[in-house]
Amino acid sequence: MSTELTETSQPIGIPIDPADKPIVIGGRTIPTRFFLAPLAGFTHLSFRLAIRELGGLGLATTDLVLADSILARGKRAVELTRTCPEDTPMAVQIYGGKTEHLVEAAKFLEDQNYKSIDINMGCPMAKITGNGGGARLMCDTDNACQLVSLVVNAVDIPVTVKMRLGWDSENITAPALAREFEQQGVKAITIHGRTREQGFHGEISVDGIRDTVEAVDNIPVVGNGDVRNPADAYRLMEMTGCAAVAIGRGALFDPWIFRKIDDYGAGREPREPDPEELIQFLIRHFYLMVDQHAQYSCIMFRKFSAWYGAKLGVPEDLEDRLRKFNSYSEFDEIVEQIRERQGERESSVPTAMLKIPNGPIAHW
Repeated sequence: MSTELTETSQPIGIPIDPADKPIVIGGRTIPTRFFLAPLAGFTHLSFRLAIRELGGLGLATTDLVLADSILARGKRAVELTRTCPEDTPMAVQIYGGKTEHLVEAAKFLEDQNYKSIDINMGCPMAKITGNGGGARLMCDTDNACQLVSLVVNAVDIPVTVKMRLGWDSENITAPALAREFEQQGVKAITIHGRTREQGFHGEISVDGIRDTVEAVDNIPVVGNGDVRNPADAYRLMEMTGCAAVAIGRGALFDPWIFRKIDDYGAGREPREPDPEELIQFLIRHFYLMVDQHAQYSCIMFRKFSAWYGAKLGVPEDLEDRLRKFNSYSEFDEIVEQIRERQGERESSVPTAMLKIPNGPIAHW
C-alpha cells in the first residue's frame, strides 16, 4: 500500500503552486504552508519559539494536552498550553476518551482566548489509546463523528483534527472520517501517512494521504510523515495534493528545516547554519526552557540531546553528558567544550533515529 516519495519533476525556484502562498484555516491566515506537528514531550513553548526564530514556520501546535487536566487546571496542562505574543499562529491539541470532557476543555480554551483547537486522533501510544483517546477514536467512526460535531458546535474558534490512516491496514478509516468531519464543520485535517499498528515503522503511504485529500471537498488536508528536507516537503505536496505539510521528527532532526524550505521555494540554495549558529541555537533553546521551567529544564532538555547531537556537531561523549547534566553551569561548560570540539563527530544520524520505537507497538 505504501508508495515511496520519489524525485519531483518540479525544479528548484518554481514552487509548486500554491506552496509558496499563505493558507487560510477557519478564517485564520497562516503565513506559510509548512507547520510544526505536535510531538509528545517536545513541542512546548521554548521549542516552538526557538524554531520560529529561525524562520519559515507557519502554524505550530502544542504537545497533546489531556482534556481532564485542562479542566482541573493541572500544572502540566498549564505548562503545555503556555504561550506568548511571539508564539503565533498556534493551536492547542487536546485528547481524551470522554466526549464531554473534550467539549468542556474546548470551551475553556476558547474562553482563555486561544485561537484554534486540534483534536488528537493519531497518537499510537498505549497509555493514550488505552483510555479511548488518540488513534483509538478512529475505531468507532460513529462515536468519532459525534465527538467532533459536539466540539465544533461548542465553540466559535476553528477546530481541526489530526489522525492516522487508521488503526491497522485492515481498518483504513481516515478518508471516510475526513469526509464526515468536513460536513461537521472541521476546518482542516492533518493526516499522518501510517496506521497506528505501524507506529513509526516503515514508509508512509502516499496513496493513503492522497485518498484522504480526495475525500474532502473544500477544507485543507495537511500531509505528515517522513519529511526530512525541503525536497521531501515539496514531493509530498506534489504527490498527494495536500495543501500543507506538518513536520514533527524532521524538525528535531534539523531545526532549520523550515528556513531551508523557505529558501528552496524561493529558488535560493537552502542555507545551512554555520558552526556558531549551531551553538547559539543550543543555548537559546535551553535558556528559553529555563524561562518556563527553571532548574527542571536541566532534566527536560536531556531528551533533546539524542536529536541534536549529530546536527549540532556534538561529540558523542558530550552528547552523553547532555543526557545527565544537572545545573546551568554544567550546561555552559559542556557548550564551551562543544564549541572547541565541533567537527569531531563522524555520524550525521541522530542517536534518537537509532532508538525510536517501531511498531507493532502494543507494549509502548
